[in-house]
Amino acid sequence: MSTTPNTSASHDTPALELRGVCKRFGKTEIIRGVDLAVRAGERVAVIGPNGAGKSTLFNLISGRFAPTSGEILLGGRRIDGKKPFEINRMGLARSFQITNIFPKLSVFENLRCGVLWSLGYRYTLFKFLADLDDANERTEDLLERIGLTKKRDTLAMNLTYAEQRALEIGITIAGGAQVILLDEPTAGMSKSETRRFIELIREVTEGKTLLTVEHDMGVVFGLADRIAVVVYGEVIAFDTPEAVKANPRVQEAYLGSVLAEQQAAEAAH
Repeated sequence: MSTTPNTSASHDTPALELRGVCKRFGKTEIIRGVDLAVRAGERVAVIGPNGAGKSTLFNLISGRFAPTSGEILLGGRRIDGKKPFEINRMGLARSFQITNIFPKLSVFENLRCGVLWSLGYRYTLFKFLADLDDANERTEDLLERIGLTKKRDTLAMNLTYAEQRALEIGITIAGGAQVILLDEPTAGMSKSETRRFIELIREVTEGKTLLTVEHDMGVVFGLADRIAVVVYGEVIAFDTPEAVKANPRVQEAYLGSVLAEQQAAEAAH
């Protein structure tokens, strides 16, 4: 039995859409009437200064928070107010800033845990897992896609940081979700690790819809089809990387200072 999420919709229906989304905590308004429509198969980066509301936006989309007002739709179906596991079953998966894996399970076992639910298995006893050919074959395929075949039997806690992040990406896509949210996927990586990781993200999200929060402008401009700039809880620009880079309002509010800081850091090295 297969329960791979089905997010099929017409070509005109956004894979993910926010309509007038607001979020208040007490009297403090964090997200202020955000409208955003992400096309199927598109890669979108969300950028903005610290405290702009990017993480809150991700928490609203993935169901950790419910919006104060507005609507969030996944493939044309409303998901605002639903629980995270319900949204996941509808076809959206998320990774976090902090690596979220099972440290005392092997790489293979971590991935297989993510695969089992998508294939319709629920509370399967571990002694029977070796007999689940479909789950094991899909897990082996995932191992190869994320480049960890040689680390198949290594405990997750013994992987390098970059390998742990790759494993988390594998777990995130294991359930077959068509919309993927990645929260600062390259944070803490070296430049060489970042370059390899960008290629990994490109490969494993091919044909899927990607929404990612990222501070590294090299990653943003190298990965995104469009960029959404969030400042003080509002989307002030949503366009191609070239158009966003040239946008005076974006330069004034955020981008100019960030690029200057990164250029200074590179010059120092």
